[in-house]
Amino acid sequence: MTDTRKPVRKAVFPVAGLGTRFLPATKAVPKEMLSVVDRPLIQYAVDEAREAGIEQMIFVTGRGKGALEDHFDIAFELETTMKERGKDLSVLDCTRIEPGNVASVRQQEPLGLGHAIWCARDIVGNEPFAILLPDELMWGEPGCLKQMVDAYNRVGGNLISVLEVPHDEVYKYGVITPGDVDGPLTEVRGLVEKPKVEEAPSNKIVSGRYILQPEVMRLLETQGKGAGGEIQLTDAMARMIGQQAFHAVTFEGRRFDCGSKLGFVEATLALALEREDMGADVQALMRRMLG
Repeated sequence: MTDTRKPVRKAVFPVAGLGTRFLPATKAVPKEMLSVVDRPLIQYAVDEAREAGIEQMIFVTGRGKGALEDHFDIAFELETTMKERGKDLSVLDCTRIEPGNVASVRQQEPLGLGHAIWCARDIVGNEPFAILLPDELMWGEPGCLKQMVDAYNRVGGNLISVLEVPHDEVYKYGVITPGDVDGPLTEVRGLVEKPKVEEAPSNKIVSGRYILQPEVMRLLETQGKGAGGEIQLTDAMARMIGQQAFHAVTFEGRRFDCGSKLGFVEATLALALEREDMGADVQALMRRMLG
């Protein structure tokens, strides 16, 4: 059994999906590179991880995802041209990651989120690790993963972020069976993936951020297919409950489902309205469009 209070230094980003809901935009561009205002989704997720103290970013990719790695590389031609024209290069600072702190591994078959995480097993090693789903843009101060790491440093074990949704929407998500509550922390006594509304144990849904102990990888090794005929991470996590401490952290912030077109538009408008350099203009633009 590993020490369940080791520091969380690594984060896995499952980015192998085809993004079919955004075709034709995602025919040649990874969905994680679609921009909300002026930053791609993957940048928001990496920024959130950095704020939480994550040192190594692990991308689980698929074919045609090279732009993700290029985004965090040095663009010599671009930077040289910008310097020659007297442009400010600080806008690119967020795209720089220390050499050796980005790793990628291929998920050759679309066998589910659990399988994608398992593909990173050798890079994760025997350490706790975070998982961030870039489709879910979590917006708050501090960020969602920072809130979770702060909680992890107190209780250790495994943590997931949760949000409350209307009860008739629970069938779309992983849902927790809640136990004792201590502020934003809720003991997790069970997990179920996409339950029927009448069978859901709560309306607290798993919301795309996780801190897990490395034992989950050994469970995923033999994990059978679950909901949707895929290898579900939720099923493997459920098997860890009772074996290690398991808590949910209710995120204080906003979640945008950028895997849907409506959620993507909502995120773009919401974040644009918060920007000092454009918020007032966007608000005025919306007023004109609406009336």
